[in-house]
Amino acid sequence: MSRPVRPVRPTRPIRPAFKPESLPIESTGADLPAVIPDRLTPDGLRARFEQRLRWEPEPREVRWNEDTDPRVAAVLIPLVERDSGLTVLLTQRADHLSDHAGQVSFPGGRHEPTDANTIATALREAQEEVSLDPARVEVLGALPDYLTSTGFYVTPVVGLVHPPFTLHADTLEVADIFEVPLAFLMNPANHQVRVLRWEQGERRFFAMPYPRAEEEVAGGHYFIWGATAGMLRNFYRFLAA
Repeated sequence: MSRPVRPVRPTRPIRPAFKPESLPIESTGADLPAVIPDRLTPDGLRARFEQRLRWEPEPREVRWNEDTDPRVAAVLIPLVERDSGLTVLLTQRADHLSDHAGQVSFPGGRHEPTDANTIATALREAQEEVSLDPARVEVLGALPDYLTSTGFYVTPVVGLVHPPFTLHADTLEVADIFEVPLAFLMNPANHQVRVLRWEQGERRFFAMPYPRAEEEVAGGHYFIWGATAGMLRNFYRFLAA
């Protein structure tokens, strides 16, 4: 007896190998309005999250593989209170990880059944990855969920981090921890749109390269791009609305 013929799935574009920092800059956000400086302060952010604002997130990323359901995750966007102004605490992921290896990211990860909600996920992951004490985090709210090209449905939780605190990287996941001024990341002139073109099409993504300190041996830039830059872009849209 012959076996039933299974339907053939349509062939999807295979993600090509590429170096994002080498791709051309198509445009920047230099023509977009600036964020009002008061909104980049702790009190300004608290007031902003208490408002009901009408604004449109940027279009979501196109997934490389849509054959599986998205995995629920959350990240913490940690805004550290410094004397010079708020900074955003970021990590560089270890090179051996299966997802987003070597990329700049927020502390975060998959939702676990024991997590009460996505806020609990974000705080737990931040504690596990960089030893950030949840007691030092004042949660302000969350941005709209972000669907990544690799199939994660991510809730970006925004929180103020009150010093003093001590960080220790989980070296199995995190290669580096650093801070970038919030004012730099919320300046649309620093938002680049880069484009990847290959035989099966083209894709665009946001990038926000940030110069490393001169005393660092490696030099160059922290190349913030992809989902992390996309969520920061939505944070800008929220603050500029």
